[in-house]
Amino acid sequence: MEIIVLNGSPKGNESVTMQYVQFVGKKFPQHELKILNISQRIEVIEKDEQAFQQIIDEVGKAQGVLWAFPVYFLLVPSNYKRFIELIWERGAGDAFQGKYAAALSTSIHFHDHIAHNYINSICDDLEMKFAGRFSAAMYDLLQEKERKRLSLFAKYFFSAVENNHPLTRNFYPLKPHSFHYVAKTEIPGRVSVGNRKMVVLTDSKDEKTNLGRMLGRFAGMLDGQAEVIDLNSVYIKGGCLGCIQCGYDNSCRYADKDDYIEFFNTWIKSADILVWAGAIKDRYLSSRWKLFLDRGFFNNHIPMLSGKQIGFIISGPLSQIPNLRQALEGFLQVQ
Repeated sequence: MEIIVLNGSPKGNESVTMQYVQFVGKKFPQHELKILNISQRIEVIEKDEQAFQQIIDEVGKAQGVLWAFPVYFLLVPSNYKRFIELIWERGAGDAFQGKYAAALSTSIHFHDHIAHNYINSICDDLEMKFAGRFSAAMYDLLQEKERKRLSLFAKYFFSAVENNHPLTRNFYPLKPHSFHYVAKTEIPGRVSVGNRKMVVLTDSKDEKTNLGRMLGRFAGMLDGQAEVIDLNSVYIKGGCLGCIQCGYDNSCRYADKDDYIEFFNTWIKSADILVWAGAIKDRYLSSRWKLFLDRGFFNNHIPMLSGKQIGFIISGPLSQIPNLRQALEGFLQVQ
């Protein structure tokens, strides 16, 4: 039986995540685990539709799909998130429909359930048959008890595929809506921000969208200067590589290769008030937002937002996605 492993680690085959997959492969040699490096090759996959289609063709031929990834900022890495967006943008969902799926992650066990809920809901939206999740700490593979647990997870997944186990979805489909934001009343008065520095980050200023119109209304209510910055205008060379070079002195491997660190230090660290504005894309914000969050890890676990006022402007069915609300709240709680 052939199982496609969609590798979400930017480290490719050398990642810790793939060592767990390799263990499963050795434990169950009767099954072929074909690893496709997604995050590591996202630039090629995004630019070359043939490269993307090759992945989709492999998924279509396989009996099952294993989503394997490290947990970055309570979710999958931004590169992996971008691939998931491409599935819908390019109408490739049919290749996943009806296939069995499972998720395997590695992390330090911090809010892993949010990342797994996200993948589970994506699988449900693709009409896959989700057969379980395995959340591993980085060094669990060194413990016999955890190796047994991993083996049981894999055994059940393979059994579900081979025996066509009946499975139910865990997440309801999102209800489509045609909400059109229009400000129908005049602004009664403006709010003063005083001498405080306010920065509004967004992934779109397009006034033809609900988000753009909401931003316009919000900015019009302020008595004072608020800097509205489109994240797409910031040169970010790539996603977090997971190299942990920053663990020594908060220096990033990208260093001066892009504008991210200078942007973060200039606009984010110096702000008194931060407003993050984004539109829901699948069941999270956009991969551009995820890229911004992931690259912020050059600060490691320093609470760089401590003492700031932070608000969100979210366009989309937030009330239908409690997992997203928990992700946003969880991120701020650690600050």
